[in-house]
Formats: sequence, structure tokens, C-alpha cells
Amino acid sequence: MAKIEVYATDWCPYCKRARKLLDEKNADYDVIDVMMEPRRKREMMDRAGGKTSVPQIFINDQHIGGCDELMALNAKGGLDKMLSA
Repeated sequence: MAKIEVYATDWCPYCKRARKLLDEKNADYDVIDVMMEPRRKREMMDRAGGKTSVPQIFINDQHIGGCDELMALNAKGGLDKMLSA
């Protein structure tokens, strides 16, 4: 089972969209709310190469990117492969 981490905020529509896709895939993931845990935003930025926007998604410690990148990965068929790894 893949380890999935989603840095997000509760109110972000892109975060909700990314989480909806992961839910549709029945994927287990951890949500790190950078508004509730502000110290985690620096961690997210370090891991995501300086990116400050949410969501930032990691699968098995590999940075996927944001919602658009997750959707593109799914459209190419790569998401299912990563989730089953």
C-alpha cells in the first residue's frame, strides 16, 4: 500500500478535488493541514522545492505536485500504478 501525504487547507477547492479523486480510488492518505499546523508549511515547502500553494501531494515520498498534476497523472494511468506500489 502506498504512503500518501496531502498538505492542504480545509477551505481550498483544489485540495478538496484532489482528496475526492483519492477517495474515489479508495486510497488511504494523511492530510496535513498547514493552517492548523503552521510549522508544517515550512516542511511542505522544503519537500516541494519551495512551492507554497496547496495541495502538495506526495506518494511514497515522491513529490507529485498539486491537484492538476495529480489529475494529469491519473489521466495517463500512472496514479493507479503508484497507488498499488
